[in-house]
Amino acid sequence: MSSPVPQYDPVRIPKPDGPGAGDPGRGSHGLPDLAASGPTALRIVLGSQLRRLREAHGITCEAAGEVIRASASKISRLEHGRVSMKQRDVADLLTLYNVTGEAERAGVLRLARDAAQPGWWHRYGEVVPGWFEFYVGLEAAASRIRTYEVQFVPGLLQTPEYARAVIRGGHAAASDDEITRRVSLRLKRQQILSWTDGPKLWAVVDETALRRRLGGPGVMEAQLEHLIELASEPNIALYVVPLQSGYHAAAAGSFSILRFAAPELPDVVYLEQLTSAMYLDKRRDVEQYSAVMDQLCVQAEWRVPTTEVLARIRDQLARSY
Repeated sequence: MSSPVPQYDPVRIPKPDGPGAGDPGRGSHGLPDLAASGPTALRIVLGSQLRRLREAHGITCEAAGEVIRASASKISRLEHGRVSMKQRDVADLLTLYNVTGEAERAGVLRLARDAAQPGWWHRYGEVVPGWFEFYVGLEAAASRIRTYEVQFVPGLLQTPEYARAVIRGGHAAASDDEITRRVSLRLKRQQILSWTDGPKLWAVVDETALRRRLGGPGVMEAQLEHLIELASEPNIALYVVPLQSGYHAAAAGSFSILRFAAPELPDVVYLEQLTSAMYLDKRRDVEQYSAVMDQLCVQAEWRVPTTEVLARIRDQLARSY
């Protein structure tokens, strides 16, 4: 008897420059669905299905790797959705896992085919490292993003001039063309906030980041004015953790928590490092970071509206020239 496999009904994924380009990542009826969330979400679901099948048959990663001429670590990356799978490899694994039904195999292979489609960010491949490409895909599929930033204004809320200053600071040796490409990528990512069913964004920013001057005269003031405007958007909640709050639970650094509408996808905590990133999806880790995020919101300057805090910092910076 073949092993049961969840059925998958493929839905066309809109191309960035084709029909649906104004609202990428959404199905034809404007509702969030798994396939329209993009290839990263599909890879995670595919990997999860294959992991369940492997574990149900008591097969080790090493044994699965031998079948597709790969290492155990490669199987782990495949099962976590970090890399795409070849149709041949998926077919070989299904055979190993005793999935022999024609309809069942066809459903998983369709999922593998759609999961291998390039995301819109592939056109920026020369400036998107693999570890960050995975995050961009998750970001595009998320229904809720909660982020804490201690150094900079969150990327999804940056103005072009501020983004250029931040990126230039992190890539001092890059050419002007490369910086422009990186800025373009960041602005493209921001489009998810204008999608009809785009994610809800909770952004918690340390006051230190808002007082750090970047770019030339007026850049930081314009950035703060932009934040004041964005704070009125119904899908954006903005909090400022004041300097006088002292030490807090997230003093160790910035992080983001992503949640997805599809129940097949677990919440993910994203921790960015200098040349890599960590992705945590174990329930204990997610719950701990969620508790920290809740505490940060409590510590934020709630007695004064966020827009007033931003306006006060903007005016202070303007007078300091």
